[in-house]
Amino acid sequence: MKVAEAVGRALTAAGVDHVFGVVGSGNFHLTNAMVAAGARFVAARHEGGAATMADAYTRTSATVAALSVHQGPGLTNALTGITEAAKSRTPLLVLAAEATAQHSNFRVEQAVLAHSVGAVSARLTTAHDAVDQARAALRRAVHERRTVLLNLPLEVQALDVPAGISLDAVPLPGPEPVEPSERAVADLVRALERARRPVFVAGRGARTPAARDALTALADRHGALLATSAVARGLFHGSPWTLDVSGGFASPLAAELIQGADLIVGWGCALNMWTMRHGNLIGAGATVVQVDDDPEALGAHREIALGVTGDVTRTAVRALEAAGEERDGYRAPDVAEALAARVRWRDVPYEDESTRDRIDPRTLSIALDDMLPAERIVGVDSGNFMGYPSAYLSVPDQDGFCFTQAFQSIGLGLATTIGAALARPDRLPVAALGDGGALMSAVELDTVRRLGLPMVVVVYNDEAYGAEVHHFGPDGHPLDTVTFPETDIAAIARGYGFEAATVRSPADLKAVADWVAGPRSAPLLVDAKVTRDHGSWWLEEAFRGH
Repeated sequence: MKVAEAVGRALTAAGVDHVFGVVGSGNFHLTNAMVAAGARFVAARHEGGAATMADAYTRTSATVAALSVHQGPGLTNALTGITEAAKSRTPLLVLAAEATAQHSNFRVEQAVLAHSVGAVSARLTTAHDAVDQARAALRRAVHERRTVLLNLPLEVQALDVPAGISLDAVPLPGPEPVEPSERAVADLVRALERARRPVFVAGRGARTPAARDALTALADRHGALLATSAVARGLFHGSPWTLDVSGGFASPLAAELIQGADLIVGWGCALNMWTMRHGNLIGAGATVVQVDDDPEALGAHREIALGVTGDVTRTAVRALEAAGEERDGYRAPDVAEALAARVRWRDVPYEDESTRDRIDPRTLSIALDDMLPAERIVGVDSGNFMGYPSAYLSVPDQDGFCFTQAFQSIGLGLATTIGAALARPDRLPVAALGDGGALMSAVELDTVRRLGLPMVVVVYNDEAYGAEVHHFGPDGHPLDTVTFPETDIAAIARGYGFEAATVRSPADLKAVADWVAGPRSAPLLVDAKVTRDHGSWWLEEAFRGH
């Protein structure tokens, strides 16, 4: 048996059940070995899309997926998606064939590429050790929550594995949760007991049902309001005390209440410039506490009064065990009344700016929120438009929103939604894209159709890179480089086998209602021609901080 086959079989036996990629000569045998061993291979049309699909699948399923790419250009094509995964600390295994011959046209310093974007690398070196080295790379991805590039030199892949190498399943236990110190828990409890208006902000490190339940119970004990970073959106869905998202996407009421807090506790949350609006959501005199199982994360983005090194769930449970009697805290009757009436963006009054030819993105988003089934999973691309689907389309829980924005790359939204949809096939996948991101990733419309995903792709189409238009336009700069002629994206989608609708007014959304009603025999793309007179509120907030 060759090394390529042995490694593929061993990784599948160790629990890698989904592999995303584009197959070339260098990763052909490895990928086929994984499929033969029972893994599902998802063929993308571009390695960049495959990388983001694998990232989103891993985030949503909480299992490690693999990305399989050809040597050289296969890896470089995937690099943006790998960078997003690495910056997000997604435990992802990248299986990259490697050309080591000095004069090979495929040769690049693949390990250097990995390190340059924040991933870590490993390499197969001998036939005798190859299986153990592959398992070690997978173990590191899981235990350290890192994106690991495993380089597979072509000459090593072709070697014969010595007899007696076991390919049987080797248990791969997850990392042990970090237990907080008693002193840190006591300090946290004292801070909570002193607070009159506490707010919890949960992030990526709290995206589990166990963490949600522990945080909700602790918040009930101390009267805390509940918010999330964008990546954890939906975690507290259904709670009467949720503020939804903190940061640029926060509603006016949510921002007001967070600014009024005298204690802000970040739970597995970086409290970065986006989540805290460059610090503007932290009121004068407010105490800031951060809980994270990575000590290097504590205080990395802003000054904190207390840092607790510990697993979110364990820390919240320990704090609840040490807490005293239940307190009202921030949960006054007037706050409850306000939250019930206007914490959602869709409940904030606005003047509809729709015209005969273009629909207001707020009007569009509210209508879609009403039409689409509540059991959904929403993926969002980057751009001026992104606040509208992020804030107006409700999601049922933390698995209902997949937000690949650590690198802020345009063009990841469609692949994000594909990966998340494969992890949650019980939900309707909704991809929200700008026209720039949609055209950049249009090749993956073929993947949606080929996989038979009942997806709704909504394109907020302003025929421009709207962020740049609204950032530079007011100062009189020429905008020819960031504006484009009208494109019939609906026609492009039909070419890929989609049903499609062009939407210029609410009446045009009947096509969406008809599709939802069934039979949904093909995915649907909505080419929404949205108004474009000014920038979105969240982008104005972001630019205000620069």
